[in-house]
Amino acid sequence: MADIPTLAPAQGVQLAEARKPRWPFVAALVLLLAGGAGAWYMLAPPNQEVKQDAASALPAGPALYVALDPPFVTNFEAEQLVRFLQITMQVMTHDPATVDVIKASDPVIRNDLLLLFSNQKYTEIATRDGKEKLRTQALAAVRKVVAANGGRPERVDAVFFTSFVMQ
Repeated sequence: MADIPTLAPAQGVQLAEARKPRWPFVAALVLLLAGGAGAWYMLAPPNQEVKQDAASALPAGPALYVALDPPFVTNFEAEQLVRFLQITMQVMTHDPATVDVIKASDPVIRNDLLLLFSNQKYTEIATRDGKEKLRTQALAAVRKVVAANGGRPERVDAVFFTSFVMQ
């Protein structure tokens, strides 16, 4: 009988029967890598530098309040009338050294705050938003004085108006 020629498969071409699904292998590999990364994250020692930075950024100890006594009294014009503003306020910090700087700088702080309060307009500070804006400006003024006197301005946490009277 005559030989029937047959074709050999081309190089690099695989027959459909020879292909086997690889996705179970890939899925197992991905799960293995994810598990290894999770285990490493859970068992690795914590970064000490991050812990120290976080601890230094947090306020230490209880809140300390410094009353700026006597109350601030200033006058300002509103619609051709002379108005009076009386503000009692306290400064909050968590740092005893900042308390000392605030107390030592009391005359300068009072001067800067009086100048700030006397430059206000009645229509602006009559609203809650105006009072909050004024409180933010007062905090910036106190921090500026603390920085100028060798303190750490970021340690001045807040100022609070404990009394706010307009006449």
